[in-house]
Amino acid sequence: MASAELTPPESTQAVPTLETPSDEEQVNVDTSSKTEIESTAAIFQAVGVITGSVNFSSDGQSTVTIGSYEYPLFYSKRQWDVLNALNKEIENTGNHNQRLVVYPKAIHFPRREQPHRIAFQLVGFDRGRKLDAVSGELEDLEFKLSGLWQFIPVCSTPCISVFRNFSDERLEFIKQAEPARKVKFMKASHIPLLWKDAPINPFRFNPKLEKEQQGRAVFVTLKAKFLPGRDVFGFVALTALPKDSAPRFLKASKIDKATVQLAAQKSKPRVQQPSKKGKPRVQLASQKDNLGGSNPKPQPILKKKPPLGESEIDK
Repeated sequence: MASAELTPPESTQAVPTLETPSDEEQVNVDTSSKTEIESTAAIFQAVGVITGSVNFSSDGQSTVTIGSYEYPLFYSKRQWDVLNALNKEIENTGNHNQRLVVYPKAIHFPRREQPHRIAFQLVGFDRGRKLDAVSGELEDLEFKLSGLWQFIPVCSTPCISVFRNFSDERLEFIKQAEPARKVKFMKASHIPLLWKDAPINPFRFNPKLEKEQQGRAVFVTLKAKFLPGRDVFGFVALTALPKDSAPRFLKASKIDKATVQLAAQKSKPRVQQPSKKGKPRVQLASQKDNLGGSNPKPQPILKKKPPLGESEIDK
């Protein structure tokens, strides 16, 4: 069995509606290329630092406000101690403005025209910058992103797709997990990125081409800055040379995804479809009895049955 630390993050909050910035409030970003190449081991990664006002509400939802924009702040069971420590820090100091280490979460929707939303998952918080930690390496709103540079079907902005890194222990875990848990554990995070004059074009699937002609997404490692209000990340610098091949990662199979989707559809209650005239096809007896005080319709008068010898029983 897998250890407890392999349990996928489970949020206890719903995603509130995020504010949409006006055209005047849109943030400009300089996405000009810089070069800060480091020799680091290639892994899938998405982590960064934000500073904002943290709010814990009575209904269990938590948010962080960056500038004038509010974002959901999730946490997993593994970060329960961190959450409690952050809550106590705010209570003791009265300071809601905190510097947080977070995972970025992009929430995409099936319809391409429906804009994605950004949320953050709490990893830690920083009372003072630690030079040997992520919070010491990064400036406010700066993130380290490593993943596949590509377009996904539900987002008009190209993304850095961050998958679950491979390990033998994780492989054993997913072999024994149920399909729903397995798919959730291996779900990728697709972070929308603005990268002006990128040296590599993001991969885009072309249904007209054969598999051998498609090409593949390039693995990139870079720093990016989160742009509040626009809900995207802007390229800052490459920190490693792009790679044609990605490090090993875990990805849910199409069969497992189809199994989970089918189970979800079966569990949904059936909704009565309206007729062409906009009226329900079937009206329940309870609805007939409660028509706002209107007079009930007269019952049809049944004709007297003829003697059995004259009836058409066999019709």
